[in-house]
Amino acid sequence: MKHHNAPAPADFDSTTPLAREIADLTRRRHAVEVTRLPKPTETRIFTVANQKGGVGKTTTAVNLSAALARHGARVLVIDLDPQGNASTALGVEHRAETPSVYDVIVGETPMAEVVQQSPEFPELYCVPATIHLAGAEIELVSLVAREQRLRSALTEFLSTASPRYDYVFIDCPPSLGLLTINAFVAAREVLIPIQCEYYALEGLSQLLRNIELIERHLNPKLRVSTILLTMFDGRTNLAQQVAQDVREHFPAETLGTVIPRSVRISEAPSYGQSVITYDTNSPGSLSYLEAAAEIARRGE
Repeated sequence: MKHHNAPAPADFDSTTPLAREIADLTRRRHAVEVTRLPKPTETRIFTVANQKGGVGKTTTAVNLSAALARHGARVLVIDLDPQGNASTALGVEHRAETPSVYDVIVGETPMAEVVQQSPEFPELYCVPATIHLAGAEIELVSLVAREQRLRSALTEFLSTASPRYDYVFIDCPPSLGLLTINAFVAAREVLIPIQCEYYALEGLSQLLRNIELIERHLNPKLRVSTILLTMFDGRTNLAQQVAQDVREHFPAETLGTVIPRSVRISEAPSYGQSVITYDTNSPGSLSYLEAAAEIARRGE
């Protein structure tokens, strides 16, 4: 007796672009699920920086942090942007009267007193920013060791934190003032998100010069370790060209994973969530989970 395989439904063709995309997403989802990430031997401290606004800086800080926390790493996000967008996206309280990063760097409040646990994941924590931070640039000018204040507070906090933190991500304002300098002085690694659009590399040489100056004068351990391509639209020649240019200039630093343009990624913060919890299986979420895995493996 012959057995016949049941014919596939007439309207489903496994060679169509949609079918290939679904198969690809399923494969990636599975790979992410079974991934076990190595933990760093010591806390890795990143500053997420780009002086150009609107490149996905806060989005990247929040979603990489959430992705690493989802994989079981213990992660701290320090929101240094007066707009407080990272605090919003991580679902932590940051009204004007909330103890915040302002009290840590302008006052003498220990960081341990202002850290909040994010409702996103048990291992994800945030030092929130409030509107008071807007005046901090001016107030810092007259303070002693004004460039080192965040580093001192963070070093003290990490030395007593138990269990220890695996990662710290500092989200900077999109300008080079004293807050951003504090972030560069406190960090070991710089992560630069680059938008795959026209003029993407404009301003980058200036940013790299600034990082070099800080390295020379204030923080010899600082280096640009990671570049992440964001808002990538694979259908355009321009995005492909920008990605190619960035990889040619920074072959070692640029992650293989690119973050696609995605409505889901943009929507998530308005619900007080990262895209990792807002829509776990979306392409945007998978891309951040893959980028986080790459960062973890590079740190070994």
